[in-house]
Amino acid sequence: MRTIHNLQNKKQFRKSLRKSATPQEIILWSRLRNNQLGYKFRRQHSVGKYIVDFYCSEKRLIIEIDGSQHIEEQKQYDEERSKYLESLNFKVLRFWDNEVNNNLEGVLLKIIEDLR
Repeated sequence: MRTIHNLQNKKQFRKSLRKSATPQEIILWSRLRNNQLGYKFRRQHSVGKYIVDFYCSEKRLIIEIDGSQHIEEQKQYDEERSKYLESLNFKVLRFWDNEVNNNLEGVLLKIIEDLR
């Protein structure tokens, strides 16, 4: 079986993304890391040609944080990306930056709901 997770050719890019995380990614990561929700999450995990913000392998759950930089072209890219990931039987949750900023507990409740 061909490996599609954390491909070696994306290692440096994943590392640079972790170092340059957005404030919202840092906030959410502080609540996902160390099995705080009962499941292990990885951040900046690659699946095929894509790098996802957060990934729980046990539940095949991917969490993406979308910022205000998501213009029309980005929306189409995100849709294609989500379709690809869903075709591999991953569940993709998307949240806006302002949701993390203004309703972190609501974001966490939605994640917990999808982990069950």
